[in-house]
Parts: sequence; C-alpha cells; structure tokens
Amino acid sequence: MLFMSIYTYEPEKRHENIHRRLEKGAIVPQGVKIHGEWSDLTGGRAFRLIEVDDPEAGLAASAAWNDIGKIELVPVMETEEVMEIVKSMI
Repeated sequence: MLFMSIYTYEPEKRHENIHRRLEKGAIVPQGVKIHGEWSDLTGGRAFRLIEVDDPEAGLAASAAWNDIGKIELVPVMETEEVMEIVKSMI
C-alpha cells in the first residue's frame, strides 16, 4: 500500500532536523520502500512517497522523527486506478 508521508517541523527545530538527517540519513526501516522524497523549498515540510505491505512499517518509519516533528501518513493511489474503481461505482 502507498502512503504519502508529510513531515512538518517548527522553525526552531530546523537545525536539529537538518543535523539528524545529515548524521543518520533517511532512516528507512525494513519493510518500507521509498518511491520519492521532496522538500518544501519554503522550509518546514518534507514529503515522502512510501510503499509498505504492513502499515506498522510506516509507523516505524515515523517513530525516528516524531520527537522533533509531526508526521501524517495519508493512504494514496494512482489517480488512474482510482478512476477505474470509481467508474464501476457510478
């Protein structure tokens, strides 16, 4: 299953976030595949598209950062897949 992980941090945590990322890397637990990662150029947010077979792996990925920021895990699907499903419902 795909999830968009949206990570938000307060401006006063900026240096701590940068330092941790440079020191530890992406911190990707077993069972998580990263399809892409993007940073908000205005600061304070990062987006990561992850694939997991077990949602617990997504939660484990969040645990490494939740002490210095907020993480939302949003289940997502390719738009064309959604349209195919919705088409059969209407």
